Amino acid sequence: MSENVLSVRDLCVYFEVRGEGWFPERKQLRAVDGVSFDLGPAETLGVVGESGCGKSTLARAVVALVPVTSGEIHFDGHNLVGLGAEQIRQQRRHLQIIFQDPLASLDPRMTVGQIIGEPLRSFFPRMSGQERRAKVLEMMRQVGLLADYINRYPHEFSGGQAQRIGIARALILQPEVVVCDEPVSSLDVSIKAQIVNLLMELQQVYGVSLIFVAHDLASVRHISHRVLVLYLGKVMELASSDAIYRAPRHPYTQSLIHAVPVADPRQARAHPAKGLEGEPPSPIAPPSGCVFRTRCRYAIERCAQETPMLRQVGESLVACHLAEQIRVPAER
Repeated sequence: MSENVLSVRDLCVYFEVRGEGWFPERKQLRAVDGVSFDLGPAETLGVVGESGCGKSTLARAVVALVPVTSGEIHFDGHNLVGLGAEQIRQQRRHLQIIFQDPLASLDPRMTVGQIIGEPLRSFFPRMSGQERRAKVLEMMRQVGLLADYINRYPHEFSGGQAQRIGIARALILQPEVVVCDEPVSSLDVSIKAQIVNLLMELQQVYGVSLIFVAHDLASVRHISHRVLVLYLGKVMELASSDAIYRAPRHPYTQSLIHAVPVADPRQARAHPAKGLEGEPPSPIAPPSGCVFRTRCRYAIERCAQETPMLRQVGESLVACHLAEQIRVPAER
């Protein structure tokens, strides 16, 4: 990869939570806790983890939709953390997001043409209506929407079609980075594959870099060049997509992959899917040392006393004291 498009350093997003009672104690919920990564040109970085691990908070922090407690987000020569509202708005021309619920993210009072063309009206107010309509129609064609749909409203479309509208809206400005916040989680299996393939095709056309957040590890494997594994707001492992699935180093990564059902019935009988045991601890009161230790079968005393730092082990950056000693499972 050449020079990075986006660089995130030690990003923290904490929320203040009030307890119950007459004199409630104020506590910090550490949704994202010291996350760092780079994103290269036309690269897709997959972000995976259980519900509540901080994936969506990280995605929204990158596009300045939630306040950042500390850290840096370097994009287009600027540190987005600390910029004013107008400066952030100008950066949004180059930094877009696709949301999880396609219908909820579309204004029901606006037509498809108005929704897709809204970014053009915002950033190019002098563009003529005829030119804007031509760009909207071209964008609709590229995402697989018929020109006849331009005057229809969001409620007239299926979830998959509505997500195509959202993708068209995000890409019409030809941004450098698009954050995909679980864009296929609410869609049927066959539609998921269509949307993932569409994003890959559009990435080839526009050279856009993607951050792809998902629960679906199969989709992440298909679309991503590299994968970042989150647990309680911390990075557990970061490696190429091939290395993550072929030779996962962190016990948490291994558990996530082992929980994925296998399509082949014979392989499924030989390697049954097994979910991770136990519940994640509260991000308000995370465990000392390694945050994963309370659910890790390899945990030792050192894991409770010392927080593991990301370090190179094999092909992965992994935050585990015992990464060299843990057996890498055979690929399923």
